[in-house]
Amino acid sequence: MTDEGNGPAETPATQTQGPQGESSGGERADKAAGDAGGARMNEAEAKPSAPGKNQRKKKKDRSFWKELPVLIVVALFLTLVIKTYAIQAFYIPSGSMQNTLAIGDRVLVDKLSFEFGSIHRGDIVVFSGDGTWNPGVTPPSDNFFDRFGQSVASMFGFAKDQNDYIKRVIGLPGDHVACCDAEGRVTVNGVALNEKSYLYPGNPPSQTRFSVTVPADSIWVMGDHRDVSYDSRGHQYGFPGGGAIPESAVVGRAFIKIWPFSQFGLLSVPSTFDQSALSKASSASAALSGSPTQATQATLASAASAVPATPVTSYALGFAGAVPLTLLERKTRRSLTRRLRRRRHPRD
Repeated sequence: MTDEGNGPAETPATQTQGPQGESSGGERADKAAGDAGGARMNEAEAKPSAPGKNQRKKKKDRSFWKELPVLIVVALFLTLVIKTYAIQAFYIPSGSMQNTLAIGDRVLVDKLSFEFGSIHRGDIVVFSGDGTWNPGVTPPSDNFFDRFGQSVASMFGFAKDQNDYIKRVIGLPGDHVACCDAEGRVTVNGVALNEKSYLYPGNPPSQTRFSVTVPADSIWVMGDHRDVSYDSRGHQYGFPGGGAIPESAVVGRAFIKIWPFSQFGLLSVPSTFDQSALSKASSASAALSGSPTQATQATLASAASAVPATPVTSYALGFAGAVPLTLLERKTRRSLTRRLRRRRHPRD
């Protein structure tokens, strides 16, 4: 009974599934054909997108070359601003500041500190000797725009020869500076300076005896290699200011040595200039040991020049500042362009 009942029942079932199977197979075939056709259409649609990508790439390339001149102009402008008003590199061509600064050393000079601050004793400063140590030369203008014009001229090789020097500040306006006391030391307002830490080995504080009161708005400067430094001591007679340098002639303060790299470091003020007694006007106690002679002045053989170095640092800072400014300009320009397009073609 079981075999007979099941046998006939399976046959109709097989027969009835035949048409349905054919229908399902046809549907699957049609679906596969549709998928294949869709894939071919997608491929056909994808092919035109390749030129679109190339066009966008070319557009980006054109955008870069268009913005490159802007980047260069902004960088050069920032370089001039930094070099004129902020930081400038100088190299040392003589030995009158040894061993603090040797021949061939490079230093960075901070110009902002004196624009918004004051000069201190012990600072190493770069200054122009025009009009004082070089009396026949017109001193450079201190006008804001004239200084920028001079920087532009120097960049293209049209600037006049510069007579810049680098020395250490010993006396400020009103200070009484003298040499020497009973122990052969330089005194400021009667207070002896302990200069062993920065004087050239074997040099006395000064072989030239002097006693001066620094004029108003001026400074008294000396080199660290005293035996060869042609400084304020050697310009006392026959020079405007009697050897002192006007504060307005100061270019800036040398604050760091950047070359040689093995000696990279800050140029700090020696501790002897931190004595509180230096600030007190005690000129009455200063010792006058004698007056300079032509023979002793002859020993002052070298004036430490400070020659502006190739403005690599200024260029580097200029380009470093130009990149974000150019990107900001680009972003702002694109934002404004999008806003203008939205106003011209508002969405429905």
